[in-house]
Amino acid sequence: MREVAIVAFGQSDHVRDSAETSEVEMLMPVLHDVLAQTGLAARDIDFTCSGSSDYLAGRAFSFTMALDGVGAWPPISESHVEMDGAWALYEAWVKILTGEAETALVYAYGKSSPGDLREVLTRQLDPYYVAPLWPDSVALAALQAQALIDAGLTDARALAGIAARSRAAAGSNPHAQLRGEVPAGEVLVAPLRTGDCPPIGDGAAAVVLAAGDTARRLVDRPAWIRGLDHRIEAHSLGVRDLTDSPSTRLAAERAGAFERPVDTAELHAPFTSQEVVLRRALKLDAPDSTVCINPSGGALAANPVMAAGLIRLGEAAARIHRGASDRALAHATSGPCLQQNLVAVLEGER
Repeated sequence: MREVAIVAFGQSDHVRDSAETSEVEMLMPVLHDVLAQTGLAARDIDFTCSGSSDYLAGRAFSFTMALDGVGAWPPISESHVEMDGAWALYEAWVKILTGEAETALVYAYGKSSPGDLREVLTRQLDPYYVAPLWPDSVALAALQAQALIDAGLTDARALAGIAARSRAAAGSNPHAQLRGEVPAGEVLVAPLRTGDCPPIGDGAAAVVLAAGDTARRLVDRPAWIRGLDHRIEAHSLGVRDLTDSPSTRLAAERAGAFERPVDTAELHAPFTSQEVVLRRALKLDAPDSTVCINPSGGALAANPVMAAGLIRLGEAAARIHRGASDRALAHATSGPCLQQNLVAVLEGER
């Protein structure tokens, strides 16, 4: 199989409200950053793919406006997914694997501040039986957390520990929205407290992919994508075991995550309880495990919807670039209660 690597990663500073900045203005510095890291110009990119959501923007085909930040003239080969940017990366990866491109630019962005995010996310639900009840994302995550507690798989103290560790790790992340010690906070939807939930914010991210010798020429230590797979759970929450994530486990197996140990895991877990589910599914819960989980702070420190998953892949790749990791796992999710899951395995040069 053709070798493909992440050769550059950039992201914006994630903020609660970017009302003074448009999507294009938020994106352009990030796009310029990743191109500058590689020395490539826009004309050197063979394929461009983006991830975003029209529901956040409140208008149809909103991604076409963001193309102003890329520059669509001269004509470019471009695609878009109405998903987190991690799935846009998957499309670009396949494009390079098939030999249709040598380089690819992948970007994602989300502005959650203009609307009520918890109401917007209800549009992901089953339109016949669940959506009419208007359960929001936090309420559904609370159901999942309570199921874990009832099954004896976690408790409030353990969840608070995950929140504290994540926010402390974000202290060294200049782009994080929340950094340093954060109190557990008040109960938002029992058993979840505000500290167990992600911040609402705006942000963008981008990566550059390249094949084989092109990747080696563009960066000293490419983050090679050794495996990448995504799977989905049943849409109906009532037929799922919310304490487990078979789709994550299957995606990890197909991506080769269980073939050899990883030293880093960037998990897209917007709620503390979801990290518990993911650690079990990805076999990261061994008492003697030395895996560094979410050294960037994860989605609990910054959760720009539609970009947070791509950021997990970018953060894992960046650790490989600078020699802090040799073999990393990156995970992205979309939908309620970890409905859709993508797993990638990244490695440095052997």
